[in-house]
Amino acid sequence: MADARPQADTRERILDAAEHLFMTHGYDGTSMRQITGEASVNLAAVNYHFGSKESLMQEVFRRRLDGLNEERMVALDRLEAEAGAQAVKPSLIVDAFFGTLLRMAEDESRGGMTFLRLLGRTLTEPSEFIRAFLAHEYKEVMDRYKEALFRALPEVPKAEIVWRFHFMLGATSYAIAGTDALRLVTDWQIEAEDSTDRLDRLVPRLMSFLLGGVRAPLPNFE
Repeated sequence: MADARPQADTRERILDAAEHLFMTHGYDGTSMRQITGEASVNLAAVNYHFGSKESLMQEVFRRRLDGLNEERMVALDRLEAEAGAQAVKPSLIVDAFFGTLLRMAEDESRGGMTFLRLLGRTLTEPSEFIRAFLAHEYKEVMDRYKEALFRALPEVPKAEIVWRFHFMLGATSYAIAGTDALRLVTDWQIEAEDSTDRLDRLVPRLMSFLLGGVRAPLPNFE
């Protein structure tokens, strides 16, 4: 028992280092040597706690996603209990799913903006094993929220709801990945207070965009 705390500290140090490096360089661009160097451990310690780089990446995500998805489920349970026999409002469903994620950025103990940028980067450029892992981790919460949106928007075809959720995931992933697409349109000048690193403006701006998307008129395929 005496060395349990040092072992736990070593594990957390490795996870913190991997989270930061995966966010900065991507999964493929990060070497085990970089991780051991930043965590100040040897390769044997990484192998002891995680076994492989792939398992380490999964634990980096599981450490944050387990709590996030639990919070999302609790939020939806509460909303449905409050709504009773009525459907939950779409805006509240969107906030419970996406807002819960975005608010993590303000909590460094849960990864803060480092984890959000890692998640965004991973969702916009995932490798096959990460895609399969995230699909498994998200399945239960995704199914619950999909059904909640189906009930909230009975007049919208289910296929359209799935596509809109897909677009919302894409917009959120791109926004939190830290990719500064505004540089692509250099003649579209914005003030300094509207720069992409202003989290206090990014979150309400993104939520407004997502809510607009879920409420958008149906497409006319004719």
